[in-house]
Amino acid sequence: MSDAVVVQPASEADFERLLELRIRVLRPHLERVGRFDPERARRYFRDSYDPTHLRLVLVDGRFAGCVALKPADGGLVLEHFYLDDAVQGRGVGGTVLRMLIAEADAAALPIRLGVLKGSPAARFYRRHGFVWTHDEPFDDYFVRVPEA
Repeated sequence: MSDAVVVQPASEADFERLLELRIRVLRPHLERVGRFDPERARRYFRDSYDPTHLRLVLVDGRFAGCVALKPADGGLVLEHFYLDDAVQGRGVGGTVLRMLIAEADAAALPIRLGVLKGSPAARFYRRHGFVWTHDEPFDDYFVRVPEA
């Protein structure tokens, strides 16, 4: 991949554009399990939107997605990792995830995350060292322990 990938802090002003991205990225997966509801999507994202830990993903200087990595329960929680379709399959997600893993490893903290059941994201996370821990009715949960 020759794309220049950087992350930078998000702000409250980014909410609408990130909500639109979230809905566009997740809609097909939520429709597959009969859970797509734009109002619920807005409420969930609004309730969990914390620009303190949210980062914009830029590829070659252009907005391409977002990701959050925030402290919780003695580790870190990765959430809101959404990339625009235009950058899917170009290694951008792996580049961003490796940055986050390096941060977690430097702090000696595990990373936890959840993905919608049946999501192709589960394979992506497994390739990067995450292991399944448990499931709930709609989600599978994973953890990656820090490397020594």
